[in-house]
Parts: sequence; structure tokens; C-alpha cells
Amino acid sequence: MAGTVVALFAHPDDEALLTGGTLAMLAAQGHRIVFVVATDGALGLASEELRSGDLAATRLAELEASARALGAAEVISLGHSDSGHGAELWGDPPGRRRFVTVPVDEVAAQVADIVRHEGAEVLISCDARGGYGHRDHIHVHQVGRRVRELTGVRLLEATAPREPLLRALRLVGRVRRFRNGFDPSEWEHAFTPRREITHRISIGRHLRDKQSAMRAHFSQTTGGESSGGRTLASVLRLPPVLSRLVLGREFFQEVGVDATPLRTAVFEVAR
Repeated sequence: MAGTVVALFAHPDDEALLTGGTLAMLAAQGHRIVFVVATDGALGLASEELRSGDLAATRLAELEASARALGAAEVISLGHSDSGHGAELWGDPPGRRRFVTVPVDEVAAQVADIVRHEGAEVLISCDARGGYGHRDHIHVHQVGRRVRELTGVRLLEATAPREPLLRALRLVGRVRRFRNGFDPSEWEHAFTPRREITHRISIGRHLRDKQSAMRAHFSQTTGGESSGGRTLASVLRLPPVLSRLVLGREFFQEVGVDATPLRTAVFEVAR
């Protein structure tokens, strides 16, 4: 029986890398997929040419293209401003608020209304560490937890196993110097320990859909020298064998579910 999945993200492009294959697989099975994006992504890194224009409009258009690639039925923007990553928190733009300054309960009420209206069985959100620690991702995690309290919806938090990521970063660090001030020690507490992950999804033939969604976010592969260290740009350059290895599985932590045994099949949406 088909159901509905609401997938809540902080920025345009967050849906592609960690959840794109799973969402494409669920859409192909006949489930209704609704994207909800909290911010406009206007502070994302991009080329000077793109940043001098309307980057927010560009990124939301890219999200629409990604949604088509993944088979999503609808994209809903909550209309908050990107809070940016790093030590500095920018002031609010005229007439708008940075996402992290909007109270969790206020945003959760918005999302809960969407969950109820859609009759969604599953909400997908972000893990407790915000992946690599982006403030907007952490805020989305807190919102997702509150929506679960308000609606009782099943909540699965998109993540990745921490241990292999750290091993890969250490290995790379032995053979090359990281650029743009990247410090791999900052990832010591990123994402989720393997023992806490409840779902490991092999996305199979939907890897191509995921890659199409990633390519839709062209702005996030630009930026001259800065783009060399961007995750999206880097993984899109991987050869096919490495692409299947790096991108071919997606990981979730279902809230309120024991992580043992690990569930390897696609989770049931309507059950």
C-alpha cells in the first residue's frame, strides 16, 4: 500500500547526497514524496557570478529540478533565510529571519501542519549532529524531533556511519594536504556512530537518479578554488566503481527504534 513521506531539509541540495537514492526508490514504488526546505540556501558557496545574482532563486530552482529527478510530487519552501556555516552568524536580512533564530516550536508547527495535511506516515530529517555540524542542520534535527512529538509521525534521521568517514579522511590526509582550511579533526563527532544506525539502504539502480539530483545543484559545484573542497563537486567526479562504493548506500537512524538488528531493506512507509 502506497503512503506519503515528508522529507525535511535545511537547504536546497541536502536532499540529494544522503537521501536521494532512497527517496527515488520510494517514489518509484508509488509513494508520494514531499520535500520541505527550511531555507533559501542563499549563503551557500558558489561562484562570484552566481553570488552576484539571485542565488536564492537559483538554488530553489535547482531543488525543483532535483525533485523531478527523484520523482518527488511537491516542493514546499518554509521561506526562512540561510544561517550560514562557520563562526559568524549574519544579521537578519530585511523583513526576514535567519533560520536558526526562528524558535523550534514555530517551525515545527509549520511542518506539523504539512505532515497532517499530507497524512504522512514518515518524516525524514537530519541527525543530531547536523551531519558535519552545520547550524541549520542541527536546527532541522530539533524541529524534526518536535514534529514527532506533535504528530506521532515515524521519524527517520538521515546520516552516515562516522567510523569509515574518519578512516577515509585520515587516509587521504596521509597522502595530500587538505585545502581551504579544512580540518579533519572537526569530523571526530560528525554524523552517527555505526552502532546507532537502524537502516542501511542499498539504492541499486536509483544511483543514477541520485546523481542526476546532485548534478541539478550546479551552483554548489562552482566557486573556483573553493569548489575543490566541496563534497558535491568531489563526489560527482568519482569514477563509476567508486561512485557505487561511496554513494550506493544510504543510512538512517529511526527515532525510538533499537539499532539491533540493522535493517537492510527499504523501510515500510505504510504499515
